[in-house]
Amino acid sequence: MTHTALTVQQTARPTGFPTPGHFRFAESAVPDPAPGTALVENVLWSVDPYHREMMDGDFALHAPLEGRTIGRVVASRDPSLPEGALVFHRHGWRTHAVVRPDEARLLPDFAGVPLSAHLSLLGGTGLTAYVGLTRVARLREGEDLFVSAAAGGVGTATGRFARLLGAGRLVGSAGSAEKVRHLTERVGYDAAFDYHTGPVAELLAKAAPTGVDIAVDNVGGEQLAAAVGALRERGRVVRVGTVGQYNTPGAASAAFDHAAVVERSLRIEGFLVRDYTAVQEELYAFAVPHLRSGALVPDETVVDGFEHIVEAFLSMLRGGNTGKMLVRAAT
Repeated sequence: MTHTALTVQQTARPTGFPTPGHFRFAESAVPDPAPGTALVENVLWSVDPYHREMMDGDFALHAPLEGRTIGRVVASRDPSLPEGALVFHRHGWRTHAVVRPDEARLLPDFAGVPLSAHLSLLGGTGLTAYVGLTRVARLREGEDLFVSAAAGGVGTATGRFARLLGAGRLVGSAGSAEKVRHLTERVGYDAAFDYHTGPVAELLAKAAPTGVDIAVDNVGGEQLAAAVGALRERGRVVRVGTVGQYNTPGAASAAFDHAAVVERSLRIEGFLVRDYTAVQEELYAFAVPHLRSGALVPDETVVDGFEHIVEAFLSMLRGGNTGKMLVRAAT
C-alpha cells in the first residue's frame, strides 16, 4: 500500500463553468484508523452533476470534497468493517478515507455483476431512476415517458428500468447525434432528439405527437417547459435535477402554462434520493437478476486514474459522458 494519500480540494467559487484552476490536489500521509473506524483505499469514484451545485457553497474551500465512492478496507479497528471488504461510502474525491461503521455500507457480493454497477445502476444513480419511476411517477404499464438528458447516468437508467417495468413509448432528449443513436439503438428508447437542433417543444411534439404520461426532468428550463406542455391529462413530472442551469447563473426558469397544471390535473414533484435509502434492497431485488441475465446493461463512461478525476468531472459537465461517469483507480 502506498504511504501517500491524495485529496481533491476546491480552491475558489466558480461563476459559470468551473475550470481545473478551481481545484487542487493535496498530498498527505495515509491516515491511521482510530478505534471504531477503518481505513479504506478507494478504487472507484462517482462524479455527479450535483457536485457542481455544491461548489457554489456546500463544499468548503480548501477541504476534502465528498462523493459516492467504493473502496476496500485495508486496515480496521472495528469488527463490522473487516479488512478486505468492499464498502460504499461518501468520502470521495480522495485516494484514502477513514470511515466509521455508520458512514460505510458493506457491498453485497452479486456474482456476475460488475463492481461499477454499485455506483451506476445499483447505486445512487440507479436508485434515483427507480424511485422516480416507482415512487414519484408511480409508473403504470403502458404509460409513455419523456426523459430529458436521457443519455446521462439517470437518463439511461430511467430508460432501461422503464422498459423492464412495462412502459409504453419512450422518448428522450440528448446533446448529440451520437447520443441519440445510443438511446435508440442500445438503451431501448423508441425516439430521441438532439435538443440543439430546434425548439425543444417542437422536437418533442414531433417525437411524441399524442403526448406523454410522465416526464422525468433532469434539466429544467426549456426542456421542463416542453415536458409540461406535452403531458396528457393527469400527467406527472418527476423533477430530478436542473443540470441545464448549474453553469449559467441567472438563466431563466421554465416558462409554462400554469393554468394547464390545474386544467389537466398535472402533478410536478421533486425528491431527494437520500430520503429513499430504504428502497435499496428493493432495487437490488429488481435489478440484479436482470443484470445477471443480460437484460439490463450498465451505461458507463470510465476514466482510468484518480489523477484524472477533475478532468472527468469537467468533461461530464460538458456532456462528455454517455451514461454514468466513473473514475477507476489505475492498476
